[in-house]
Amino acid sequence: MTNPFVSYVAGFEALLATGAGLSAGHAAHPQLPEVAADAPVCVVFSPHPDDEVISGALPWRLRSQACWRVVNVAVTLGSNKTRRAARWLELEQGCAYLGFELASASDETRCGLEGVSEQTAQDDPAVWAGCVARIADLIARYQPRLIVCPHANDGHPAHIGTHRLVMDALSKLGTQADVYLALSEYWNTQSDPGLMVELGQAEVADLVAALSLHVGEVSRNPYHLTLPAWFIDSVRRGAERVGSPGDRAPGFRFASLYGWKRWSQGRCEALAATLWPLGQQPDLLFVAASVRGWRPEPV
Repeated sequence: MTNPFVSYVAGFEALLATGAGLSAGHAAHPQLPEVAADAPVCVVFSPHPDDEVISGALPWRLRSQACWRVVNVAVTLGSNKTRRAARWLELEQGCAYLGFELASASDETRCGLEGVSEQTAQDDPAVWAGCVARIADLIARYQPRLIVCPHANDGHPAHIGTHRLVMDALSKLGTQADVYLALSEYWNTQSDPGLMVELGQAEVADLVAALSLHVGEVSRNPYHLTLPAWFIDSVRRGAERVGSPGDRAPGFRFASLYGWKRWSQGRCEALAATLWPLGQQPDLLFVAASVRGWRPEPV
């Protein structure tokens, strides 16, 4: 008997082949609402150019659906120095597509920080202290309501280093900072995500298009084409991690998962598990963050 799933799997390969011929280089940017002068601010601390998209589901929904101001901070421009100028230009295009502002973590424009890793924190505390001070200055300047950065074990030295940078900066600020934290994942999943953000076809397509604008990176590895699959798998994992073991999967196809915490009164606390579905008023996500927003029936 022929395996009925052969053609099903072949369809995935065919989609990848079709996607390889697509480009967002000349696509019209999404029509976005204006950002008010007093709009709440989300700051994304991106370890590399492209992470603003990969971890950008929540910021994208806040920008496109709730008129938030989103600022992407380029923490590094990657380890390949010959690619840094090109990566900055690609990053400018990606941020412009999503309506994100762009800032550098270094004092110099178009230049990221060096040595963003746990190793630097241990071996060169003076350099690390300078990096922490810069991140603290950016947080104090933008006064974000939400920070997005990688979780503590995100599987890449720069991602782990960026997480520590942000947390050390918040410790430096102490009680001066009061901000929500959405901890993203990519190189490693996290065992205890607390927030699942639903995405629709349009949102996923916009993120794939923005990621494709990092042309030099996706030309060597077309990972923008697998981004929808990542969001699909996040629904599977979120059902039982944001939810509880045995919970049914929710009735949507795409989502992004985040650790969900708040820095307040000089300390970090975990928030109750929350689902942000399409159509929900975004501000309620934060106002009612301590109330569980989703509890499907167990299987």
